Amino acid sequence: MLVLGTHNVKKGIELRDFLLPYGVELKTLADFPNSIEVVEDGDSFAANAILKATQQARHLDQWVIGEDSGLLVDALDGAPGIYSARYSGENATDESNNELLLKELSDVPTQKRAAHYACHVVLSDPQGEVRLQCHDICRGRIRKAPVGEGGFGYDPLFEVVEYHRTFGEMGTSVKSVLSHRARAMRCFIPQLLPFIRDGVFA
Repeated sequence: MLVLGTHNVKKGIELRDFLLPYGVELKTLADFPNSIEVVEDGDSFAANAILKATQQARHLDQWVIGEDSGLLVDALDGAPGIYSARYSGENATDESNNELLLKELSDVPTQKRAAHYACHVVLSDPQGEVRLQCHDICRGRIRKAPVGEGGFGYDPLFEVVEYHRTFGEMGTSVKSVLSHRARAMRCFIPQLLPFIRDGVFA
């Protein structure tokens, strides 16, 4: 069994689908009422992913995957970046974050709305030692209005230019190939396989 250090159900479903072919059971913090709230005060996606993985692993005495990801917009000097989930304040929602992003970019023309999603994934053993980590990105641009009902976060605004569609318009099967999280997991899983073969997560 592996634990994903998040309460985000949609994130859990995405990562569970990546691990399913390898027979690994993935649980989220929703399955652990005694899980702790990790303060994400790192200065990068990597730092926050490490905090989520190592602190939760020690507390739960489990192998834990920590994942941190977000959106970086060129015209905003990389914002919202590590503050993507709480861009519009402590009580932020996907809708309020998207509204603020559109407001901040209201005067920016299409050709200058380049952005990328980034994802950092970390595996910690139960002693809180980092055993694996991977990072990857997906490039795109920000639309002037949300399109599509799929995904979560900034997905209805994030267009993959080559496909002329937002993540919100893409089905999960397409997003599971193209997204920043998918790319990071394609780096992560081959490194995870020796642990699986050794029965570490059985």
